[in-house]
Amino acid sequence: MLEVNIIGAGLAGCECAYILAKNNIKVKLYEMKKIKKSEAHKSDNFAELVCSNSLKSNLLTNACGLLKYEMCKLGSLFVEAAHKTQVPAGQALAVDREKFSEYITEVIKKNKNITVIDKEIKNLDELSGIIVIATGPLTSKDLLNDILKKVGNESLYFYDAAAPIVEADSIDMNIAYIMDRYGKENEGDYINLPMNKVEYLSFYKELLNARVANRHEFDNLVLFEGCMPIEEMAKRGEKTLVFGPLKPVGLDNPKTGEKNYAVVQLRAENEEKTMYNLVGFQTSLAFPEQKRVFSMIPGLQNAVFARYGVMHKNSYINGGKLLNKNFEMRENENIYFAGQISGVEGYVESAASGMIVAYSIISKLKGKALEFPDTTMLGSLAKYVSTENKNFQPMNANFGILKALDEKIKDKKEKYKILSDRAIKDIDNLKEELDKRGVIT
Repeated sequence: MLEVNIIGAGLAGCECAYILAKNNIKVKLYEMKKIKKSEAHKSDNFAELVCSNSLKSNLLTNACGLLKYEMCKLGSLFVEAAHKTQVPAGQALAVDREKFSEYITEVIKKNKNITVIDKEIKNLDELSGIIVIATGPLTSKDLLNDILKKVGNESLYFYDAAAPIVEADSIDMNIAYIMDRYGKENEGDYINLPMNKVEYLSFYKELLNARVANRHEFDNLVLFEGCMPIEEMAKRGEKTLVFGPLKPVGLDNPKTGEKNYAVVQLRAENEEKTMYNLVGFQTSLAFPEQKRVFSMIPGLQNAVFARYGVMHKNSYINGGKLLNKNFEMRENENIYFAGQISGVEGYVESAASGMIVAYSIISKLKGKALEFPDTTMLGSLAKYVSTENKNFQPMNANFGILKALDEKIKDKKEKYKILSDRAIKDIDNLKEELDKRGVIT
């Protein structure tokens, strides 16, 4: 009986395994976490969220919101788990990361068509048949070296950073206030920490002078814009943070009636709201420096840090040279890549690539190739990853990668609405086609 080997029980691997298993395809899912964890992972559970707990906007006129909708239409475990474990976050979909991971782990382990094997795969020759490499951006050294031997010197890298988390009880609510942007006091999902100009400039100066973690591999950094460390962002200019993660617009201080010069926002990490992360504060600062500098923020002067921010190397292949639109190797049709190692960036995008791989394998086994339309967010990600680009960089979902409209629309909101409506129509048509093929069960 045919079995598909999936290496890595992260977001992409679990999504891929789940969809294959639903279609009665036997899966061997290899996960090394019980034997050896990467520097970013803490839990033995699958689909661990190591950076933010936000899965971005739910709006269909937002690229990530549209992508989640498309995935939901095609039976995504990732989206199902997110809705089951979500925590309040305004128009965004944020989750209790521990419950989210536990939910997916339980579903995967209970599935009779999935065999979980606690093992580190160091060489692809250990496996036969169809192989899905979903080892993420922190692929183990031995396996990464083996992959490089098979694909040539086509691996790229960037550095990724996570934000610190503080205990809720340690936030000074005499200073802080609850409010969503343009919202009302005490209504909303964010805790806001206001800063006047003097406070901000003092914080900014110390941030610039703070010591980063003493790690030699940070030399010659190649940084991904989506997770730029706040201290690196600050180097671009005094007001960069004020127009970025510390933007005060729509967050006037209800306690003073004054406009703030800057605002630090905190978002709940879990359903119980006992922990909050500093939104946009991904960092590579040394732990003592994080405590010193971030405690300068009004409201965090007595903060207890449940987790400090960390920075780690993320590896990925040059998909544009190596993969087709099904995330399948052009030179070896038995090998697929899924998740961030393939060249997508972000939680939702990683799971989405696992979905694309699963449906591609199922369709191929049924004798008819599948290609997701490039008018959809799923299809556009697949097209981006498989298109050669001399400056290839990991890509988030965005409207810029969708197939262009025949007419130019100047109003951005109107344009996104038209693009979204078209994508929804085409994903509905694709679902109908897959239903007829007997692919979706």
